[in-house]
Amino acid sequence: MPELTELLETPHEYFTDRNTQIGGTLKSEPADFRVEEIPIYTPSGEGEHLYLWIEKEDISAEFLLQHLAKTLQIHRNDVGVAGMKDRRAITRQWVSVPGSSEVNLSKVDSDQIRVLDSNRHTNKLKTGHLRGNRFTLIVRDVTPEAKTDAESIRQVILSRGLPNYFGTQRFGIDGETLQTGQKLLSGELDPHKIPYQRRKFLTRLALSAVQSALFNKLLSERIRLGLSHKVQHGDVLQVVASGGPFVSDDPRTDQHRFETREVVTTGPLFGPKMKEPAGDVYDWEFGILGQFELSPEVFGKFKKLTPGARRPCLLWLDELNVEEVDGGLQFQFELPTGAYATIVMEEFLKSAAASDSR
Repeated sequence: MPELTELLETPHEYFTDRNTQIGGTLKSEPADFRVEEIPIYTPSGEGEHLYLWIEKEDISAEFLLQHLAKTLQIHRNDVGVAGMKDRRAITRQWVSVPGSSEVNLSKVDSDQIRVLDSNRHTNKLKTGHLRGNRFTLIVRDVTPEAKTDAESIRQVILSRGLPNYFGTQRFGIDGETLQTGQKLLSGELDPHKIPYQRRKFLTRLALSAVQSALFNKLLSERIRLGLSHKVQHGDVLQVVASGGPFVSDDPRTDQHRFETREVVTTGPLFGPKMKEPAGDVYDWEFGILGQFELSPEVFGKFKKLTPGARRPCLLWLDELNVEEVDGGLQFQFELPTGAYATIVMEEFLKSAAASDSR
């Protein structure tokens, strides 16, 4: 069986000139990568759940969950988060825990974790309960022409958007998470062989890595074929305002809607509930499964973890600020939930220096 990790060996296709780059290094130190969650809602002040506004520095999302479970004396699954935050960074996010654990709240703070605020709410925080994230990033040791080159890249991104790839951190160190996902789907690995404490988390993460790698491959191929900004008959489009998907049967009309950013093309996150494209687009998308001896039905084995969805192929930024700071360039922008800052920075760095492992 061909290894899905082969997909990680091919560089992404870009909208910007591959030869235009600023050099330098991202994440020289954790303070160079700052992330602040933008919530959909804030805690109401009442309820049986306790929301914690937490700052962490240079630790993984998994370590944070384990630390909270241990210090608050609760089960790890009782901890709710809206999204996973980068490891080598300073990040701020809301986390929910049972209100009964408030008596142990003073035990949470450490050298790398701080509770900045807390408040009650009526429901547990769940994945996706956020509008996006705000980033402030510094790239150090850039080239002498970095500011000029960065401005050139910035203009392309603001006018054309950028490919909405999943970041390399999605696949684990050396693709280990992706390998685990392929073994789960093929039956080579029984989920019950994964330690119980991490089984649900790792199984979901590994299967998602497979979906993500296949999406990245098809998106990169779409760009290579010159179809990044072209609506095809049978494409699944998404209404930007509502998120509603539909299959295009009138490409000419939908092309205008695409150009006015009313709709966006999407790619597959394979699963039994995914909205399917039609015609040649269907054959093209599902053809990638055969390359890795997978079938659409295989995702039904884990239908609760891989229900399937559509992901926008393009990401449009409202703002992208670049300014010179001591030692490099600082970048500031906001991204919707599910988008990766490292993918934005790849356009400027054109190298693996933009990647990170959680």
